[in-house]
Amino acid sequence: MVTATRREGSNACKLARRQESGKRRCAAVMAVYLAAPVGEGTTVDAAGAQRAEPRPMRVLLQRVARAEVRIREPSGARVSGRIDRGFVLLVGFTHVDDEVRVAWMAEKVVGLRLFADADDKMNLALADVGGALLVVSQFTLYGNAEKGRRPSFIDAARPEQAIPLYERFLALLRGHGLPVECGEFGAMMDVELVNDGPVTLWLER
Repeated sequence: MVTATRREGSNACKLARRQESGKRRCAAVMAVYLAAPVGEGTTVDAAGAQRAEPRPMRVLLQRVARAEVRIREPSGARVSGRIDRGFVLLVGFTHVDDEVRVAWMAEKVVGLRLFADADDKMNLALADVGGALLVVSQFTLYGNAEKGRRPSFIDAARPEQAIPLYERFLALLRGHGLPVECGEFGAMMDVELVNDGPVTLWLER
């Protein structure tokens, strides 16, 4: 009987500790929620850890020595855009993107100082080196491969929304007086480039 009583007491203590641990985890989760307001791009998992949510408008930027995009056609490949020194931008849009985000991204791209100055430091922007832009639409930037082996692209904006945003992005870039070449939205394309560095940035807004 003494042994049984001790065992019961031990089990009661373990249960109490688990309950107390659960209370502490719950308190931790609530503290994170209170510290990160809704809409700040943060979610909280069951353990109370913060995780960044996918953000709108994505651009994969590569600094290049030269680049070219060709459109695949039944009669053969047609060159749609070609640049020498500059940036290649693979651009994707999602459902919540708007002109404000597009304008922010255009300003960010043209202002980035990714070219070397006389001291071999990244200190010069596109305009400083006479660079150009090659912009290619890329909905697969929103591919989600967390489940299964076939990516889901449900987060990518549909063409009726993405095309006006894409065209506006091109217009804003050209408005800065920079040479801008581009691919063709929705077409099958071959993109050929020489990454200089290599230098590659992932931009989100």
